[in-house]
Amino acid sequence: MRVGGHRAAGVIARKHEMAIRNLSNLHAPKKANENKKRVGRGMGSGMGKTSTRGHKGQGSRSGSSLMRGFEGGQMPLHRRLPKRGFTNIFKKQWAIVNVGTLEKLEGDAFTVDGLMALGLVKKLGEGLKVLGTGVLTRKITVEAHQFSKSALEKIQKAGGTAQVIGAAAE
Repeated sequence: MRVGGHRAAGVIARKHEMAIRNLSNLHAPKKANENKKRVGRGMGSGMGKTSTRGHKGQGSRSGSSLMRGFEGGQMPLHRRLPKRGFTNIFKKQWAIVNVGTLEKLEGDAFTVDGLMALGLVKKLGEGLKVLGTGVLTRKITVEAHQFSKSALEKIQKAGGTAQVIGAAAE
């Protein structure tokens, strides 16, 4: 004897699942043919009288709309949680290129327009800043708005030149 029911029940269930689809046994998915909820159309509809708004209270009044995050007068979560940190609204966003990246590129002269054409710089922001990450073994000429101290040292040590363009404000 099998545990969990009759063998016939399983056969019927499988037969129902594997029914061949044709025009005679097609049916719409559940809730596909349901009508929109029409409120305030009499007691017989089940949504008459209060029109699903309940009795009294703020939500039952006309024109009622609560602000996002409203918790019924309780202090909302976004005001209960502590505020942390600081956002500097005067922060400058620089396009950054490392010396090691310039080492890998072909050519010995690099300008802002040239690096943008190569796709190395996408958004210029305040300008181009060259940083000193990586190793530089060859002589290159770089034009940028700012250079870090280590980048400047590495470029000059390799025999190259670093030209500051524009008004480099710090």
